[in-house]
Amino acid sequence: MAMRAYWKGYLRLSLVNIGIELYSATSSQRRISLRQIHKPSGKRIRYQKVAEGVGPVDKDEIVKGFETSKDEYVLLEPDELDEIKLESKRTIDLVQFVEACEIDPRYFEKPYYVVPRDDEVAAEGFTVIRDALRDAKMVGLGQMAVRGRDYVVAIKPCGDGLLLETLRFADEIRESDKIFDDIPEVKPDKEMLELAGELIERKAAPFKPDVFKSSYADALMELIDEKRKEGEISHDDSADSGSAGGRGKVVDLMDALKKSVDKDKGRSKKKSQSTTSKSKSKSGKAA
Repeated sequence: MAMRAYWKGYLRLSLVNIGIELYSATSSQRRISLRQIHKPSGKRIRYQKVAEGVGPVDKDEIVKGFETSKDEYVLLEPDELDEIKLESKRTIDLVQFVEACEIDPRYFEKPYYVVPRDDEVAAEGFTVIRDALRDAKMVGLGQMAVRGRDYVVAIKPCGDGLLLETLRFADEIRESDKIFDDIPEVKPDKEMLELAGELIERKAAPFKPDVFKSSYADALMELIDEKRKEGEISHDDSADSGSAGGRGKVVDLMDALKKSVDKDKGRSKKKSQSTTSKSKSKSGKAA
């Protein structure tokens, strides 16, 4: 089944308008959804829209409101909200260009793939903007309104298409100073730094996201499958008995770093010996 576009509109650069579509670049299929169940009856817990002193209400009777003081609200009708929506509801206007490294990673929120509408004119304009951004090594900034909210967006080349990432507004980012101020100032030992640097260098490799798996999701599915096969819910209290065995001993940081480096060296040595023995074996057979 073809994917459904998240948003359809226009990408505008100065006087150039290009029809585009957005598609979510992420998937939540990997996430395991758990329901709340009433244990005695086995029935699922469901939620209702309820007004205090009134009871359950119909969806058509619900409007949005802004709380001005306790239990006092300014009511806003849907058509009133529609009237104040930005022009960017249907258009993303590229108003500024910056280098990608200038955007603090904390601002990035969610990625979307951008493709041109299914016509030759849109495809040509789309290609020009994509290639111009790639040549300039720049990211375009604009604004977009969707589902009752407006976003700052960053657009950059991604393969044959473009990648749009919604950005948080400045007032949505918490300042780190108040949190980091409590970190004590410690002058690290020179040898410790060298050992840590050696570990980092040994483990440096290109980023391959498929290497990382969700062990929690796998373990959860195994548990669910096991319970499904048993046909009943069982409780294993043995897991709790070994958790109260007292506090573990404090491990010396320097010692841990040295052991980590030695362990990694040992693995490298074994791998080298294995490769050498295989080479000798092959050369012997060839002889």
